[in-house]
Amino acid sequence: MQVSPVPTLDPETNRIREATANIVNRYIIPNEDRLGDYRNPETQRLRHEIQEHVKAAGLWAPHLPKEYGGMGIGFMKHAYMNEILAWSPYSNPLFGVVAPDSGNQTILLKYGTEEQKKKWLEPLIRGEIRSCFSMTEPDAPGSDPYAIQTRAVRDGDEWVINGRKWFTTGADGAAFAIVMCRTEEPDGQGGQKEKMTQIIVPTDTPGFRIVRKIKVWGIESNHCEVEYRNVRVPVTNQLGRTGSGHQAAQDRLGAGRVFHCMNSVGQMWRAFDLMVRRSMEREVRGGKLETKQFIQGFIADSYIDIVTARLMTIHTAEVIDSGLDPRTLISALKVYVPAAHERVVDRAIQVHGAMGVSGDTPLAGMYTGARTLRIADGPDEVHRILIAKNVLKVYHDGASWDFGVA
Repeated sequence: MQVSPVPTLDPETNRIREATANIVNRYIIPNEDRLGDYRNPETQRLRHEIQEHVKAAGLWAPHLPKEYGGMGIGFMKHAYMNEILAWSPYSNPLFGVVAPDSGNQTILLKYGTEEQKKKWLEPLIRGEIRSCFSMTEPDAPGSDPYAIQTRAVRDGDEWVINGRKWFTTGADGAAFAIVMCRTEEPDGQGGQKEKMTQIIVPTDTPGFRIVRKIKVWGIESNHCEVEYRNVRVPVTNQLGRTGSGHQAAQDRLGAGRVFHCMNSVGQMWRAFDLMVRRSMEREVRGGKLETKQFIQGFIADSYIDIVTARLMTIHTAEVIDSGLDPRTLISALKVYVPAAHERVVDRAIQVHGAMGVSGDTPLAGMYTGARTLRIADGPDEVHRILIAKNVLKVYHDGASWDFGVA
């Protein structure tokens, strides 16, 4: 990966991008075949060595403020850094950004009490414990967060939680879950925003049970189905005020969608690089692939997809940073970028032929990840509906849509 200074960026952002690329190029990509076996002591030693290089370069935990051991660089610089990290699926954990821990850390920073931060956030940052986020349910459409049926009922100084979740990432081995609950009686229509509350549940609490690990694309994952049966936790485990759960989830997911899309841009960049290099090396029917017009079309179309996706993602991040309403842009981004990601990786697979679907390149993993992202964080269809509603509301109010703003 070659990363040159970007004229439109400030010197510090360029320094972060270049320093990040240096570590990804030197220590991560050459060792990808050794970094996947997490149980191997040699892998653990290698991961620790790379993390020490990251810390020495001042690049550890870009999502956290300095007082909690992070970089404190803010949203935009982290977004630019993320497109470099995305070149390898192993980068983020080696830079201290481990989902779902990183999202939980952000929520605990904003909504947690000092006691909660001391008990859960600080050991999470130090890597002494892991966590999970428990929101999605098997019997409620993920596209409708108000349909959540897991309930927490107040009983004296305790919340009593009953329900079932799935795709609770990282539940196996986690010390605690942040659980999205309905904290009032359901009304049969999915309820209102103010009825959702997030509650910290230690995973050793009686009634917390991992039902199974869910296979994703036919491969066992650490996305778990979890049962909550009469789980009792202190009321002090509640995050924020009662009813703030939906807003907390949006705080987490809105920024997360931008980071996911910047991650897609980084993966597209690497897939493009692999595709172009393959076209220059592979001899087919009397000439290199690069001389074939079909392949030249692939290169041009992928270039266009990447540039468009990248500019769209950066613009959305800038709107978020400015304090303007980013919701329509986030939805547009979430529809466009994963689809572009899928197209770019698909072309790279086609150019590689059988190698493209093998384990000899990262392309197969990129492809399934891109396809999954069209469902994760809200399916395409829901985001399209939201875009149309927001645009129509502006026109019904007698105005026109201003593309100069959003």
